[in-house]
Amino acid sequence: MEPLQEAIEQARLKREGEIGRTAPPGETHPQRVEKESIEEKDSPRPDRNASDDSGHCLASQVNYSSTRLVEPADEQLAANRVIASENSDPRVEVYRQLRSQILAKMKRNNWRSLAITSAQEGAGKTLTAVNLAITISQQENQTVLLVDLDLRKPDVHTTLGLEISKGIVDHLIHGEPVENILLNPGYPRLVVLPGLPQGRYSSEVLSSPQMNMFIDDITGRYPERIIIFDLPPLLRNDDAMVFVPNADACLYVVEDGVTQPDEIERSMQLLKHSHLIGTVLNKVR
Repeated sequence: MEPLQEAIEQARLKREGEIGRTAPPGETHPQRVEKESIEEKDSPRPDRNASDDSGHCLASQVNYSSTRLVEPADEQLAANRVIASENSDPRVEVYRQLRSQILAKMKRNNWRSLAITSAQEGAGKTLTAVNLAITISQQENQTVLLVDLDLRKPDVHTTLGLEISKGIVDHLIHGEPVENILLNPGYPRLVVLPGLPQGRYSSEVLSSPQMNMFIDDITGRYPERIIIFDLPPLLRNDDAMVFVPNADACLYVVEDGVTQPDEIERSMQLLKHSHLIGTVLNKVR
């Protein structure tokens, strides 16, 4: 507990450069890492967000012919702080550094799946998952599947500005073909499996044989794919706790000034048997 608190305190003091600069008054600081720290058929199509180092558009990118393409409005993405594809936004560099740190450790350990969680609601775990998934998918040798497993309060689709009629539980419990649920939100090499609110018994779904079969399928099908699971908050119920062992690694999001020391300590106890890849200190001012 004490080393983690010291790391978080050091993060507040380390204010140099893009990843640790002091935010101007009224500006929320971008996220930073503390700690060491389905089927897709591709064909070329223009990508609205791809550009080279000079800012010119790159014409040849991935197209998903068997996954429904739904491109959200740029204005809504900006309002929701989905900024990982905006090369002109300086906050994007923080997500790129987060990507590089995470991918380096995952590759060293041959890990392919990452769970993202927090102690309580509102810490920014979903926004972290979305922006990180977009940033990873921008690497040409990497595809990403982002799965919303916060079954009581799924928010990946609303963060991306997408309207959906089916979610992962429709596949797991009701037999809906997964290809009818998967979405490509207009970013190259990124597929989203959204969720709809399920109410009670969500932990039973997350620990069900159907979920185990689903995990085996998506992790075994494409060896080059990174899978990101947006999990519920750890301290809300037992949902995240029962699922975390299914992921190779876990990223923990702390809301600066809100997440309490006892909540962090309890979270660390719940994650002690997982591979905690790092901690993101979010909403630093």
